[in-house]
This record gives sequence, structure tokens and C-alpha cells, in this order.
Amino acid sequence: MLEKNQNENLCNKNLYIVMNKPAGYVCSAVSDSHKTVYELLPPEMRELVTKPKRGHRLHTVGRLDCDTSGLLFLTTDGYFSHKLTAPENKIEKTYIARLKTPGNLSYIEKAEKGLILPPEKKAPQQLSLPAFLKPLDSQFLLWQVKITEGKFHQVRRIFLSLQNEVEHLQRTKIGQFELPPMLKEGDFLEIRHPDEINI
Repeated sequence: MLEKNQNENLCNKNLYIVMNKPAGYVCSAVSDSHKTVYELLPPEMRELVTKPKRGHRLHTVGRLDCDTSGLLFLTTDGYFSHKLTAPENKIEKTYIARLKTPGNLSYIEKAEKGLILPPEKKAPQQLSLPAFLKPLDSQFLLWQVKITEGKFHQVRRIFLSLQNEVEHLQRTKIGQFELPPMLKEGDFLEIRHPDEINI
């Protein structure tokens, strides 16, 4: 536990956290049915989710759905968060998807043209911007996916549009910042300054 003056310093500076989110956790501050990513943080950091005034609270930068693992930023810096999530900035996100059945090379051209995403839960049918797909194995089961949007379950819906399903999904990169290879699932590290996060 931090001493009182250390806690005050934590509240008075912006916080930047890189987490390797495990599947099974949600990005909401509160959930009745799932564990939240904030439960992976120490108590003094969890206090920053609700205690500070609005605009200075710890929050996730965008979201990863419950079944998706990988790179996740958390911060108290609203400007940093907006920079990464504003649609006009078109920050590229990279994922690795493992499919239920083998895909094929036609996926590449179809995704680059933009696909009609099927409706799912709270999301209606939507048109996606071009996505960039690359097979990573000879069986066409493992694919790299690059997108610049953040539509609900977008990567999973891209493959549904291609008549396939995603069995496992991990985000590995945001902009030029890659998930640190030494960071195990459920672990996090604190970044001292946002300039260290090369987006």
C-alpha cells in the first residue's frame, strides 16, 4: 500500500497503464456477471476509477470485449484517450484472429473493399471501412487483421460477413505500439510519460 503522500501524488499526476488483458474480463467499471479489468490493479489505482472528479478518473482507452485478450491502455488523461479513439485520427489497431474453419485468399480483397457487418446484439447492420487481412499459417486458420475503426465486435463481425467465425482474438498493436512480449496475461506496467507510447 502506498503512503498518504504517495497516494496524493498518484491522484495529482496523469496515469498511463499498459495491460495485457485476459479473456473473461470486461472493460466496464462495474459488472454483475463478469470480472472487470480494474480488479487486476492494486487498490490505490482502483480508487482512481470513482474517487477523482469527472475528467480525471482512470478509464480504459476504448474497449476490448469480454472474450478478447491483448493490448489495452488505461489512463486518467482525457486528451490521450481522445487522441487514440477519435475516429478522425484513424489510429490502426492490429489483431490476431484464430478462425473456426479455414479461410481463403478471397478474404483479403473483400475486406479491403469494405464489408457489410451483420447485426449483433446492440449493433445494427453496418458498413465497415477497409480492413487489411493477412493469413499467418498455411491452413488459413490464423489471420492478422488491421482496422482503423472501433465498431462493436468489428473483427468478429468481419469474419461473420465472410461466412466464418472467430474462436480466439487478441489485440497485439495500437498504432506503432506493440504489446510488450514480456507482459503476461493479467499483468500491467505503468508508463511514465505518454511520449513513451509511440502511436
